[in-house]
Amino acid sequence: MSHAVEGAVVAVAADSRHRFSKPVHEHIMLIESYGVEGDAHAGEFVRHRYLARRHPRLPNLRQVHLLPCELFDDLQGAGFVVTPGELGENITTAGLNLEAMPLGTRIELGPTAIVELTGLRTPCVLIDRFRAGLKKQVVSSVKTGPAFRCGVLGAVRAGGRVAAGDTARVLLPDGNHDRLPAL
Repeated sequence: MSHAVEGAVVAVAADSRHRFSKPVHEHIMLIESYGVEGDAHAGEFVRHRYLARRHPRLPNLRQVHLLPCELFDDLQGAGFVVTPGELGENITTAGLNLEAMPLGTRIELGPTAIVELTGLRTPCVLIDRFRAGLKKQVVSSVKTGPAFRCGVLGAVRAGGRVAAGDTARVLLPDGNHDRLPAL
């Protein structure tokens, strides 16, 4: 793995219930191979309600949802005011082009936590229930870039405390750089 980019954590959020938006917290705890302590999506096996009903023993590749805060500026230009946690993300970052990072990228968060990127977050119908017309804004029409612009998902490879103001350091994988699949 090679060190490539450094950004920052803008906000952190978690919710013990399956709701679209998550309340922002002062800090969250990432638990290795599990996810965000106290979050409804944490666990060894998939916790996404739709997927868990169909494949309850599927490994959880959606332990942590990261979203770049730069998306909020783009959405505001289209008339949508969105703030950290409202799109269901656990970690809001600044200075990282998350959706363009390759599969297997590791992001060091704060002093000890590491999240390995597993895929692009796929926007569902709930995004339009949150704000009508928002889904169209996060589905890319550009064929050369990522299909979606609503963050990335990852698995916790090393646990630790993460808070707003922490550094987010990107470690790119060695070898081939495959695009993040839609999850």
